[in-house]
Amino acid sequence: MASNTANLGIEQKLWAAADKMRGHMDSAEYKHVALGLIFLKYISDAFQEKHAQLAKEEGTEEDRDEYIAVNVFWVPKQARWEFIRGSAKSSTIGKVIDDAMSAIEAENPSLKGVLPRDYARPGLDKYRLGELIDLISTVGMGGTGKDILGRVYEYFLAHFASAEGKGGGEFYTPESVVRLLVEMLEPYNGRVYDPCCGSGGMFVQSEKFIEEHGGKRDDISIYGQESNYTTWRLCRMNLAIRGIANNIGSKNADTFHNNLHKDIKADFILANPPFNISDWGGDRLRDDVRWKYGAPPVGNANFAWVQHMAYHLAPRGFAGFVLANGSMSSNSGGEGEIRQKLIEADLVDCMVALPGQLFYSVTIPVCLWFLAKDRSNGLIKKSTLRDRRGEVLFIDARKLGYMEDRTHRAFDPKKDIQYIADCYHAWRNEKVTHEAFKGGYHDIPGFCKAAKLEEVREHGYVLTPGRYVGAEEQEDDGETFDTKMQHLTGQLAEQMQQSQAMDKEIKKQLAKVGYGF
Repeated sequence: MASNTANLGIEQKLWAAADKMRGHMDSAEYKHVALGLIFLKYISDAFQEKHAQLAKEEGTEEDRDEYIAVNVFWVPKQARWEFIRGSAKSSTIGKVIDDAMSAIEAENPSLKGVLPRDYARPGLDKYRLGELIDLISTVGMGGTGKDILGRVYEYFLAHFASAEGKGGGEFYTPESVVRLLVEMLEPYNGRVYDPCCGSGGMFVQSEKFIEEHGGKRDDISIYGQESNYTTWRLCRMNLAIRGIANNIGSKNADTFHNNLHKDIKADFILANPPFNISDWGGDRLRDDVRWKYGAPPVGNANFAWVQHMAYHLAPRGFAGFVLANGSMSSNSGGEGEIRQKLIEADLVDCMVALPGQLFYSVTIPVCLWFLAKDRSNGLIKKSTLRDRRGEVLFIDARKLGYMEDRTHRAFDPKKDIQYIADCYHAWRNEKVTHEAFKGGYHDIPGFCKAAKLEEVREHGYVLTPGRYVGAEEQEDDGETFDTKMQHLTGQLAEQMQQSQAMDKEIKKQLAKVGYGF
């Protein structure tokens, strides 16, 4: 998270710039206007950096292939930021931007159909659009790395979610949560799938994981889809800017009613579905082939997501996803029966309770579910996993993390994420580096417990980690029970004496001013 906070000024400055448009259009619309311009500014700055380098070193600054070779978008002259900035005060600035977007798409096939081209519409205030361009011009984005668009997008989405009301932030997954999911699942190779991919954060973090562990980007194939049109386009931009090949569909689409990847059997599924959605059209899908463990309730899509992901797992696939805490214990609408069948089918591998305040605008408590299609054995990188059938690992991480600011909590990569991930990995029989589990997995009261299926049955198939991990062990100070009781009794007697003395003094002072007792 250090890189996220070190350059926070960039996000804040750009937000201040974008906020110029608020009050003149609804938040969903000006989000698209602002983020389209920020994307344009970023690729132009990256282009100009390479342009200056080529002019100095080789004199081939207008050779398109030189840019494509290093995954820098080729930006035609009429789309370069300086040209756009020069037209900021013009009444035709909207058309200038639309033409720039069209020119970029024509030169860069990976962006075809992605960039917004509606800046010339009459309803968009051109004077304020020019002001927005001037403000964005003051923020240099060259040299900030390819994460900048995703970071800015995430920062914006959190603020837009607040403007759009409760629920908007459910489509944004904080970096801490994404990184924890990826570190626990270890998607080294194979098909990685996200059925509600948002801005593509799961894919980006999976690629980072592979690179950090000595793998190659081509080791994974990315599949996903997103129902929100604006978010789908931003995902396309986010992946394109990083040069990540993907198949997230040629359009936005509803996963339940227009499943773009019906035949995929994924090796890894990572997702943050929208929580507790009631208007998912479940009444039209009562006999869907995906509901192997029972038809999910029409009023809540949580177990529709769970079963969708279970359905799309490869024979030895793994899934990790975020859900509202209610999914661990709810019995309404048949959810309890579905959860029971998932557990009895030996699909549930691990449950993690998360602390509050991890999400920017969603306050309800959340948890992580981990499913494994075949828990009899398996292979992750060079580690052979042990047979985990008939057992579930419970991790209570509610006390972990630190306050990144007054309202948001984050996980420290070493202190928190590695601790949780290595607990899971040690339980699966992998070699780990965290001191707590170097000698192998063991239950830690208050944090983790490997519970047998019989114990889960005794708890009525409730999967809340707090029911299993017990209370945290208190440090033994060496005192016997009798000694402690003697000390406590002495302290209580002393406090009683002090209370009585204080009571007498109060009465004495009141008597002096005419109150009698």
